[in-house]
Amino acid sequence: MTQKILLGTYTKRKSEGIYSVKLDEQKKQLIDLKEEVTVSTPTYLAGNNDYSLLFSIAKSSNGQGGIASYKYNKQQKSYTKSDSVFSDGAPPCYIAYDQAKQLIFTANYHKGQVSVYRTSTDGDLTLVDTHVHSGKSVHENQQSPHAHYFDFTPDKKFLVSCDLGSDELLMYTLDDENKLTVCDVISVTPGTGPRHIVFHPNNRFAYVVGELSSDVIVFSYNSTNGTLTPIQTISSIPQDYDAFNGAAAIRISSDGRFVYASNRGHDSIAIYEAAEDGTLTLVNHTPTEGETPRDFNLDPSECFIVVGHQDSDNLTLFERNDKDGTLTLLQKDVFAPEVICVKF
Repeated sequence: MTQKILLGTYTKRKSEGIYSVKLDEQKKQLIDLKEEVTVSTPTYLAGNNDYSLLFSIAKSSNGQGGIASYKYNKQQKSYTKSDSVFSDGAPPCYIAYDQAKQLIFTANYHKGQVSVYRTSTDGDLTLVDTHVHSGKSVHENQQSPHAHYFDFTPDKKFLVSCDLGSDELLMYTLDDENKLTVCDVISVTPGTGPRHIVFHPNNRFAYVVGELSSDVIVFSYNSTNGTLTPIQTISSIPQDYDAFNGAAAIRISSDGRFVYASNRGHDSIAIYEAAEDGTLTLVNHTPTEGETPRDFNLDPSECFIVVGHQDSDNLTLFERNDKDGTLTLLQKDVFAPEVICVKF
């Protein structure tokens, strides 16, 4: 059996847009890199269940930033653009899609704002609401708000945004007209730079990766009122590592037993085992065999992990041990340019 993987990229050097690659599960190999869509700066991707409807970050020909939608034509085996929405300034850095509500959520790092779009089964896009963050923090990269994540909590009761610039997690409610209201703001340790969040399958815990501090923060999550309470902070890099590092992506296995976080600089994946109380214990650091592992993901079977590298233009394939969470290198020389996002 083969699985298709979509790759979001920068388009600064070698990339031309959105790519795909296949995972041959029997041969345990990544094969058949293909350019799917020619578009500028498709750094993050989202889609419906089978990705026959695809949403992407995009930049227009005149330099405006925004999002675009594409539909997959099974006969032609290719994507066709459906719609796009652009505005002045930099494009967002994160995009998510809720298929049930037909809503798209974006976070914009440079503008420090989050947005809600309404869409349709044909990929029509309409901006519904935007909320601009405020605040700053202690790091030189925190002189203004930098929203880096925006999506529903697993129970769909709240939306949560990670703001790297203000060192805050913002919880939102969404009304019947899809308008945003901030219902809680959770501050983290100054200089953390919260980037992305994942929730435990039991909906009792959440894990936030701090880009600037190279930490993972464990929170207890109260799904009744949407509050997050920190209970542990654990480093994503070895204690004796003192060179530059910027933590990036964070993932959790569907059984909630293992959490994974990527390190750019140390160029590794930190593997943690989660206890029943949500707290983490480090298992090991696995080298990713490339430069700047911006994103990675578990395949649907969770037997494999694919890592995309922004600066060395390669994908790495690991086999995952579901008993102890460890990773075994299978392949490291698969060309894929400027990868920022990995979506099975």
